[in-house]
Amino acid sequence: MSAIEPRRAIHNFFMQRALELARCGWYSTRPNPRVGCVITHYNVVRGEGWHERAGEGHAEVRALEDARARGNDPKGATVYVTLEPCSHSGRTAPCTQALIEAGVARVVIGAQDPNPEVDGRGIAALREAGIDVVTGVMADRCAALNAGFNQRMTSGRPRVRVKLAMSLDGRTAAADGSSQWITGEAARHDVHRLRAESGAVMIGRGTMAADDPSLNVRLEGPWAQPLRVVLDSDLATPAEARMLALDGTTLIATASDNTERRRELEQAGAEVVPIERDEDGLNLARVLAMLGEREINDLLVEAGPTLAGALTRAGLVDEFVIYVAPLLIGDGGRALMALAGAFGLDDAKALVFDNVEPIGADLRITARLAHPHSE
Repeated sequence: MSAIEPRRAIHNFFMQRALELARCGWYSTRPNPRVGCVITHYNVVRGEGWHERAGEGHAEVRALEDARARGNDPKGATVYVTLEPCSHSGRTAPCTQALIEAGVARVVIGAQDPNPEVDGRGIAALREAGIDVVTGVMADRCAALNAGFNQRMTSGRPRVRVKLAMSLDGRTAAADGSSQWITGEAARHDVHRLRAESGAVMIGRGTMAADDPSLNVRLEGPWAQPLRVVLDSDLATPAEARMLALDGTTLIATASDNTERRRELEQAGAEVVPIERDEDGLNLARVLAMLGEREINDLLVEAGPTLAGALTRAGLVDEFVIYVAPLLIGDGGRALMALAGAFGLDDAKALVFDNVEPIGADLRITARLAHPHSE
């Protein structure tokens, strides 16, 4: 056994604890990334912390505070952090400076921060201060904590997750149009969890007309509500729509210049945003860029077949979350997605299954396009 292997095992052990701490902020840190931090001295934990919410102390600062509250001086310590410490001032001071001033000896980092204001600068600042820096420890798992944040930082748009529910034979509604409820209570509860971890939830005008949904998080306890987004080219959303009376913000993206309808919806509580059209309706890439500008990391699309198909054709879906119920609806039911039929199997859109698991009586399939930008 080389001398490196025990050290790697130790680094992995404490980084795993930092990952667990980061998950404590799973629902609360947006638009900031989820980060956990562990401070050790001679392989004994001296302090721990995680980032809880934007505007409050980052994980490294919380861990330093915890170490001192326990009576431990962090000087000479090793710090494990899931994401590269920030090196710029925002609503809080730079974490690199806090670590340098504390006199820590080593910083072990999971993932590099893709934020252009950081992206290697934090690592460089620590090394320039004489601190030993180890990078890439459990990097994939650390990066996976912040898939939406990473997507926004690198592309300017949120991670797009399309939620769909269908019968075993691929139908989303019966011949009479009824679709509530194809899936069971456990699956519906799981959807509220997806909403809770998303910065925004988006539907098209068809879903608004068919379901008049609320799109809010209805889990027990206080929850920050996601931004509700309706794609409505012609401003047909009624001012009496259920979601307009709820806490939180409803944004209606439209290509209409009907000032009277806009005023009516704004008086009902909506925010109306103009978006240019393209050949398929609203310009979806521009919608996503607008949401990125609003610091939305994760967008959950609870779409009907038209919007789901348009996003898929455009290569804008990062993940499908498909709930499959043990039902057979038959040929008269509504199809899952509006896509041009494949002439042959070579023309079919290939998917990669990342996970399949039971949710109550249903299955939840998590998948992604094998070739998202093939069109």
